[in-house]
Amino acid sequence: MGKYQKPDDKPGQVRCCPAGGLSSGAKSTVSRRSFLKGVGLTTLGTLGLKNVSWKGLAAEASAFPEEQLAEFRTALKVKPLLIYDTPTRAPQTSWRAWGGIQTQREAEEEMARIRGELSALKKKADFPLEFLPFSGAKSPAEIDRLKEELDAADVIIVYAAGGWLDRFKKLEETGKELIFFCRHRSGPVYLWYEIISPRYLRQHTDHLALDRVDDSDVVIDSQEELLWRLRSLGGWQNTMGTKIIAVGGPDAWSQPQGVVPKLVENKWKFEIITVSYDELGRIIKEAKNDSTVVKKARQRASEYLKLAGTKLETELSFVQNAFLLEDVFLALMKKVGCRAITINGCMGTIMPLAETSACLTLSLLNDAGYLAFCESDFVVIPAGVLLHNISGRPVFLNDPTYPHEGIITLAHCTAPRKMDGKTLDPARILTHFESDYGAAPKVEFRQGQVVTNIIPDFAAKRWVGLSGRIEEAPFLPICRSQIEVSFNKDSELLARRMPGFHWMTAYGDYIREVGYALRRVKIDWDCL
Repeated sequence: MGKYQKPDDKPGQVRCCPAGGLSSGAKSTVSRRSFLKGVGLTTLGTLGLKNVSWKGLAAEASAFPEEQLAEFRTALKVKPLLIYDTPTRAPQTSWRAWGGIQTQREAEEEMARIRGELSALKKKADFPLEFLPFSGAKSPAEIDRLKEELDAADVIIVYAAGGWLDRFKKLEETGKELIFFCRHRSGPVYLWYEIISPRYLRQHTDHLALDRVDDSDVVIDSQEELLWRLRSLGGWQNTMGTKIIAVGGPDAWSQPQGVVPKLVENKWKFEIITVSYDELGRIIKEAKNDSTVVKKARQRASEYLKLAGTKLETELSFVQNAFLLEDVFLALMKKVGCRAITINGCMGTIMPLAETSACLTLSLLNDAGYLAFCESDFVVIPAGVLLHNISGRPVFLNDPTYPHEGIITLAHCTAPRKMDGKTLDPARILTHFESDYGAAPKVEFRQGQVVTNIIPDFAAKRWVGLSGRIEEAPFLPICRSQIEVSFNKDSELLARRMPGFHWMTAYGDYIREVGYALRRVKIDWDCL
């Protein structure tokens, strides 16, 4: 390893954590006030705190963040629908199509079979899932009579036993997400097991002919294949329209001001609420003068440091101030009615205000089930929100390095400790690396753990997906929480395909779910 040289603090330096409220490509002569005025034009709102006191906010603060939030995702509403025919025998003609469901009795037996499968599927689901009443339909008119239930659904599972294209057209007109389930061996064989590609997807041509349905929406026999698609759609539904506080305004790593936040608003319908540092500083100052809040922060810091696997290696006051800052952030999110927050240029702004770094604060919020990101980088934040809503687990925003010999190092100072959503990984509480100040966790990530990595591009057109395995959690002179991730692809191939900068990582394998969801927002999924 070459000799390490600490970067200087000149404005405009490209570092892991920006020192001020500027993109690294912006001119250093731009004031923070001018910057906020500029980015404010791209946001949907600003949280005015001019007439709001800490005392008023404190009443809205949440309970201890160690207490896991109630299920934060809304249930995916699914309408199961059997499409079938009961043909009448006719002499000397082809009076029936392929398939093992030809009579009403066979259809009713199939409906009972499907209800049993759906019951088992709901018990197995690790995400909120609601099945609307099951129905069968033999004609477009019967589908019309189900309008109220179809309108209430987010997704329609079409059990395509029989029938013709006119029924599918009716379902397309609802504008709902459609998944087509066909049987081969799991029960009576379905007609559309034979013809769903040439007749429906390709519409009697050689190419996909539909805008909203493709081959990824077809499932043959497998309940597991059905389940992960529903998990993906639930994550996507919960990500669309996310409301998030951007302290210091929205930004994007090394990108022109305002461009990326506008892309996020257009593609993901995010509602970005700006909180100025001037107002935040006043609120923090008032909170520090609140003896009750200070006492609670000290008590919680003491309890946190007693947790198994927790080792203090920085000043206690930094940890206490991190808990007080968390109370402020919780109160702000409560006031806005959201569960997501990000900080822009935290190193040159939060430190003087809170007398600590925000690293540990963000880690605590993520462990509690909130979404808390540093750097206000809206290139990667949608990836974090989506992966969180799919997996139901905290996510780790990190800086990648250069891949080599099947290994890449990922690191940042704000890692969650409950990466599986339940259990605290051990952690050393150190200073933030680049400033050697404040409180930041060095999480001892689990060796051998499978992880999902999302690598978003700056233009919101192509995201790369990479599954890997944690080989170790080293202690290099870089951002405190570090993982060496192995992957089974060619290192140069990964290097050539890597877009953007920041990555998003989660415990578990959710590569399929992410790709399936991205099709809905017209982002290509480059899965390695």
